Amino acid sequence: MLGIIGIGVVVVMVFGGYLLAGGKLTIILKSLPFEMMMIGGAAVGAFLISNNGLAAKHTIKDIGKVFKGPKWKSSDYKDLLCLLFELIRLAKQSPVSIEEHIEDANASSIFSKYPRIQKDTRAVDLICDTLRSASMNYDDPHQVEEVLEKRLDDGHHHDMHSSHALQTVADGLPALGIVAAVLGVIKTMGSIDQPPEVLGKLIGGALVGTFLGVFLAYGIVAPFAAKLKSVIEEDSSFYKLIREVLVANLHQHSVNICIEVGRQNTPSHLRPSFVALEEALKTTKSEAA
Repeated sequence: MLGIIGIGVVVVMVFGGYLLAGGKLTIILKSLPFEMMMIGGAAVGAFLISNNGLAAKHTIKDIGKVFKGPKWKSSDYKDLLCLLFELIRLAKQSPVSIEEHIEDANASSIFSKYPRIQKDTRAVDLICDTLRSASMNYDDPHQVEEVLEKRLDDGHHHDMHSSHALQTVADGLPALGIVAAVLGVIKTMGSIDQPPEVLGKLIGGALVGTFLGVFLAYGIVAPFAAKLKSVIEEDSSFYKLIREVLVANLHQHSVNICIEVGRQNTPSHLRPSFVALEEALKTTKSEAA
């Protein structure tokens, strides 16, 4: 919702200020379709050249995150801590019993309590693979921690591609606007024998290209890239929390300490309070009993 409001503010302020200053939209509206075809079409073509099909689809899909915001909410972080609490406690109590849950998370009675997490393949695989590694009695927990770090970095790098791709388009739009403007000047020079009022309209139409390129770059596409980067970085905290809790478990800390480590590593604006989490864990214990 905030993204839509932001776009509205940009459009209203730019064109509203232009109209209040005495400008006329006639020249802009007349040139807009052709300038948009040249600038927008060239930007789309350059985007397709610089990305493969999978990356292009991924970027287009991720644009929705600009308006939806981060996937994981405060309640999801609390649910994740409760899920990890149940799994780690069970693993400590009965290493054999945990196998049915980490081998088939879709059929797990524990994972099924948290459907949003269960549907996220990355989170489930991260949890199950790490718990499986713990069951192998690794002598050095730092080995698992290093593997997790590389795995998270790889996933984060993949997610950030959409933001980088949009920023690349934003960086190129002003230059593409100049290309359109130069073509407009060439068109104007071909009509140099026309009266001043005709030449004025042609020059004005040519300048629309420069305006449109800069406007799209810094008013639309670059803010999209920045917002998408912010959303991806916030969502990555969810997976980092999994790493922190499970690494603490590998160091043989108690279940409660592991969960508190996770709570402390939750982003401050999403972090459940100690009391709220304690109540949720009590409910989890009573349901498991």
